[in-house]
Amino acid sequence: MAEGHQHAAAETFDAIGADYETAFTGSAAHHASLHRLLEHLAPHSRVLDVGSGTGRPTAHTLTAAGHEVLGVDVSPVMVDLASHRVPGASFRCADIRAFPLEEESFDAVCVYFSLLQMSRGEQRSLVRRLAGSLRPGGRLVLATVPLDVEGVDAVFMGRPVRVTSFGAEAVRALVTGAGLTVTHEEDAVFTPSHPGAVPEPHLFLDCRR
Repeated sequence: MAEGHQHAAAETFDAIGADYETAFTGSAAHHASLHRLLEHLAPHSRVLDVGSGTGRPTAHTLTAAGHEVLGVDVSPVMVDLASHRVPGASFRCADIRAFPLEEESFDAVCVYFSLLQMSRGEQRSLVRRLAGSLRPGGRLVLATVPLDVEGVDAVFMGRPVRVTSFGAEAVRALVTGAGLTVTHEEDAVFTPSHPGAVPEPHLFLDCRR
């Protein structure tokens, strides 16, 4: 992500703040994805939450189940909200592209809709790094909007954004190319609880290293 795009992402989510949680908390597919992940985690697993937002539902659900969660988000407002909402987790305000990731240091990584403002090259590079940060047998959960779009101007919750994504087949290739095996796939359509929202296609991939 170019530096300008990174600042734009921070500004977007600083402005949206807690409204994001309100808009997306009703996603049954997101909650189902988390519960599938929990079935595969040993007690006290170490989990990285990429684009952790307000901390709910992801960090909250995992922390409540007894796991050690590190959330990383580029938005200072989101990090502040998450730190108050989920005091049992740790949160860092950082650019995940430059965030140091040790090899085989996490039992699981969650990437819920946090790639969409990165270029395709940056998405590929990041997923490879995240896969490498998993211990053998570790789990990566990735959710995205599976559309074949690149650098498209859009409006998200009233804010202008530039979106890049992959079609479903290319998303699968993204994770398998990083050395991961897809163990479960779920397609969903979700309408955020926000004025003017329209139904969105969502794709959830459960992966294993």
